[in-house]
Amino acid sequence: MTTLDPARLRAINDVPEDMMTDNPRAVIGGNAPPDPIDEAVAPFASYIEEAENWADGTPVQTEAQMKAVDALVKQLKAARKAVDEARDTATKPLHDAWKSEVARWKPTQDDLDRRVKCLVALGDGFKQRLAAEKEAARRKAAAEAAEARRVAEEAARQASASDLAAQEAAAMAQREAEEAQRRASAAAKDKVTGLRTVTTYHVIDARELARYLWEHDRAAMDEYMAARGKALGLDLPGVFEQRKEKAAY
Repeated sequence: MTTLDPARLRAINDVPEDMMTDNPRAVIGGNAPPDPIDEAVAPFASYIEEAENWADGTPVQTEAQMKAVDALVKQLKAARKAVDEARDTATKPLHDAWKSEVARWKPTQDDLDRRVKCLVALGDGFKQRLAAEKEAARRKAAAEAAEARRVAEEAARQASASDLAAQEAAAMAQREAEEAQRRASAAAKDKVTGLRTVTTYHVIDARELARYLWEHDRAAMDEYMAARGKALGLDLPGVFEQRKEKAAY
């Protein structure tokens, strides 16, 4: 083992801290590679800074200014492309690993989904019929409870305070009304599991709907019709036309 001279050891220990950090490799992390983001934007740093000077809200007034701005736009687009390429290079291994892991799980997930769909389809028809029967029973029980309540209220009104038989009949009617209400409540809670309520929309009068949208939401109507006309490739002179327009990019 080599032994350092005590004097040299003292000299090393006496080196000022600011001198020791002049060499970036002499500090922790000094061997770290440069950030790929910084490397990507470094060639465009001056253009990025100049763009900030121009973007002060003052519109272009001259052709020279327009050309200067266009030149900056071109450089910033190149910077964006460089950043995108650097990002793809950095993230591709991670993305490939993620896709591979997702693909490994997918067959099992798909298999379970298929099995669930098959079993749900097996019971769908019966559940729909059973739900309809239970709904009919609920409506019947609710109607019977309402009628029993009406009868009890009427019996109570007509029963004389001095007529024991009428009082007993009214009490009986009240008990029957309460029992009918319990049956109605039980029927309302008797649901078929595995069914959910979904909201669907159906156009009954398309012409009236179109008239309403035309009057109350014309912008959305125009946008939808333009999109559909484009998708269908319609060529209807005087009704639907294509226009070429210039736009900055």
